Amino acid sequence: MTPEEILPDELLERIRGRAAGYDQDNSFFHEDLAELAAAGYLKVFVPVPDGGLGLGLEAAAALQRRLATAAPATALAVNMHLVWTGVAHVLAARGDDSLGFVLKEAGQGEVFAFGISEAGNDSMLFDSGTTAAPQDDGGYSFTGRKIFTSLSPGWSRLGIFGKDAAARNGDGELVFGFIERATPGHETLTDWNTLGMRASQSNTTLLQGAMVPAERIFRKLPVGPNQDPLIFAIFACFETLLAAVYTGIGERAFTLAVEAAKRRSSAKYGGRSYAQDPDIRWKIAGAAMAMDGIQPQLASIAHDVDALVDHGPQWFPKLVGLKIRATENARAVVDTAIRVSGGSSYFRGSELERLYRDVLAGIFHPSNEESAHSTVANAWLGPLEQ
Repeated sequence: MTPEEILPDELLERIRGRAAGYDQDNSFFHEDLAELAAAGYLKVFVPVPDGGLGLGLEAAAALQRRLATAAPATALAVNMHLVWTGVAHVLAARGDDSLGFVLKEAGQGEVFAFGISEAGNDSMLFDSGTTAAPQDDGGYSFTGRKIFTSLSPGWSRLGIFGKDAAARNGDGELVFGFIERATPGHETLTDWNTLGMRASQSNTTLLQGAMVPAERIFRKLPVGPNQDPLIFAIFACFETLLAAVYTGIGERAFTLAVEAAKRRSSAKYGGRSYAQDPDIRWKIAGAAMAMDGIQPQLASIAHDVDALVDHGPQWFPKLVGLKIRATENARAVVDTAIRVSGGSSYFRGSELERLYRDVLAGIFHPSNEESAHSTVANAWLGPLEQ
């Protein structure tokens, strides 16, 4: 199935038509989520026998690019569900069925969200400030504060992790599991009042002794960097799908810039279209070349994940590099679109004004510039001497 078949123009236009209202009201995209679920969009990675579309990361990235052209905040939040289902898919393709239940439950309509980020934790997946306290029955009790929990009003399953500091002879162990919405011991704050990506409602989640039963604990890893397939799968899906969303934002901004250049007229050129202005043409050409550069990179990385290509130690530099290039590229294209479109795009309520605010969020997602450059430098030069 093509992106146009899964996300037909009619559905995309309804989603685009609601985006400004969600942004204005700082409200969650309930209607979008319901329509996407009904269309089977949340089952992209779910195998066909389990009721899904049975697609891979390359197809999911193309879909997220398309969705982001209509509603970036909706696409960003849906990313979190697709990350978990994508992780399950990537692991299964490599012979690891530890998250098989994620795909089965996604096929039954469950919605997954990503409760990983913590304020001040720049170690990300390699350490945690959340406490994971072991229980006699093999489960764990989680206590901590998770930030940027996209899909906060809509998830039914939340993937979390924390640290059992006493495990591994006191070196600590990172414990990964899922809680259900009905599980006691968690609270969603209503603190998402941001510059952009407002409909994602990425609120803070407080874990207050939330219990994860033994059968929902799916990984225990040592504190610090490691080569576990779970870490690769999360990085591969998270970074690639983020890059797809921001590439979609750039594509929409470019479309709006071209339309504006053709629509606006120039007194300096005797009332002719700005499309005849050499300076505007230069800007449009530069934006077109920027988009032409990032699109094949995104497709290539996603294809290599699907094809089980072994890039060895270069995998992580490729993934973080893609995320940085895609988000910075999108910011540059949106900026160009604003310049081409003129002062009307500065007014509250214009689509480019909203894209300008939404695209800024790209600098805050992991991996950030500092972390990405460190990853790439380590791959080529080795780690810093202690």
